[in-house]
Amino acid sequence: MNIRAFGEAEGAAIVEITIASKAGAVAKILNWGAVLRDLVVPSRNGPQRVTLGLNSVADYQAHSPSFGAVPGRFANRIANGRFTLDGVEYQLDRKPGEKHTLHGGPHGYGKRPWRVAGHDESSATLTLHSPDGDGGFPGALDATCVYRLEEPSTLRVELTAVSDRPTIVNLTQHAYFNLDGSPDILDHELMLNADFYTPTDEDLIPTGEIRAVAGSAYDFRAPRAVRNAAGRTYDTNFVLSARPGVDGLAPAARLRSLKNGLCMDLSTTEPGVQFYDAAKLDCPVPGLDGAHYGPHAGLCLEPQVYPDSPNRRHFPDCVLRPDEEYRHISAFRFYY
Repeated sequence: MNIRAFGEAEGAAIVEITIASKAGAVAKILNWGAVLRDLVVPSRNGPQRVTLGLNSVADYQAHSPSFGAVPGRFANRIANGRFTLDGVEYQLDRKPGEKHTLHGGPHGYGKRPWRVAGHDESSATLTLHSPDGDGGFPGALDATCVYRLEEPSTLRVELTAVSDRPTIVNLTQHAYFNLDGSPDILDHELMLNADFYTPTDEDLIPTGEIRAVAGSAYDFRAPRAVRNAAGRTYDTNFVLSARPGVDGLAPAARLRSLKNGLCMDLSTTEPGVQFYDAAKLDCPVPGLDGAHYGPHAGLCLEPQVYPDSPNRRHFPDCVLRPDEEYRHISAFRFYY
């Protein structure tokens, strides 16, 4: 484990913490946005980078589409930036010119400094205090993010939060994965344990319907290539079907590179996973090792409650009350 200076933002020192497993997995964590900046895992061809990342705080501030961040207070979209809780309507911050609130607004948790609360050889703990009214959300909230590398090559992400007033919470890990370093992930094989998905309107706001994937382009119940012959792209919430195992996590997804045989299994406590194929990605600055991140350079599998859950009573409950703890755990296991 080591920690190095990475820059400064909003008057805070930004550092990079490197953690590792004995088997050779290495993760680099920033306290800017609780970002997973880099993740390298063993493969049959040697160490393999499996995430996208940037090279400076300024690049993250100006150009990052949430690369590796922990968005919040509510990841994904809330229609019109409004919701009602206990009879009170709240108006949330929105990016100028935008109709809806995305990832907590223009100064969400993935776009600000966190505090380094602890670290050791294989883990890093970050905390964030979000005051009452932050971004329009009610309640003072304290969030904790723990990254832990478990043997041999599993990245475990533990997200918890408590609040002094009723509020809504939906945190996630927003890494962009690419298992073989190819220019795009269209030939990666993906399997999702999901019998249903939540259709959206043109603004990617759920219509409220929960629709079966059977017979549609959204059926990933058997492994198949991300590439779609009809040219369809994905930024879609899938309703997870599997039940939790003895560890409390349910199998959600499997991603596999046909080029090098590397696989990633995702398991989680969360009821849904947002699959985003990054079709619109075109980062204007170099990524890690000078890579250009164009369309489909990586894909996201974001465990979470469904988008716009605060406005859909039949969607999973995202309300956190003062006598409760929000707890989200996801594990990304790599093997070959």
